Amino acid sequence: MFAGIMGKKIGCTRIYNNNGEMVPVTVIQAGPCKILNVRTTEKNGYKAVQIAYFSIPEKKLKKPLNGYYKKLGADFYKYLNEFRVDELKDIKVNDLITVESFKVGELVDVIGISKGKGFQGVVKRHGFKGGPGSHGSMFHRAPGSIGSNTFPGRVIKNKKLPGRMGAERVTVKNLEVVKLIPEKNIILLKGAVPGSVNSIINIKKVYA
Repeated sequence: MFAGIMGKKIGCTRIYNNNGEMVPVTVIQAGPCKILNVRTTEKNGYKAVQIAYFSIPEKKLKKPLNGYYKKLGADFYKYLNEFRVDELKDIKVNDLITVESFKVGELVDVIGISKGKGFQGVVKRHGFKGGPGSHGSMFHRAPGSIGSNTFPGRVIKNKKLPGRMGAERVTVKNLEVVKLIPEKNIILLKGAVPGSVNSIINIKKVYA
């Protein structure tokens, strides 16, 4: 059993299945990832597996991470992450996790950082309809009234307003593994995943 794998989003394309149907897919270059450490309930209070991805020279690391790798006696990696697990019995430090750990047809959860859109208004950010676009209208893409009467006399919490959009942690659940290309560390997932091209994403197995 393993928890997941880290990878880089290559882009989107489409392939055809055995029935001749077109399937939209996202191409991800995932792994190989090395298991660096194991978190146990006795020592850390929870069970997790710590994995690393994308080896880099020591001089490109910041001192805290550099010292952590040296403490473990491991190589130097750019990305480090933890995946929670229920069991640790078949997990060994220094084992490699590759795309061959997945099977075509199984479901996975994908976690990534969505594309940043900058400061946006309520029409784009929240899907507001807006007002008339012409004929003397003074109300086009404004949010309208955001306040209240004398009581409570303030803008309530969680009111949908303009603001920074995107660049948030997003999880897309139950994406199907369509195809594996182990010799190139490629995995194809049905549908879209969060993030821009070359962004780092986490792929977690879905256990019943």
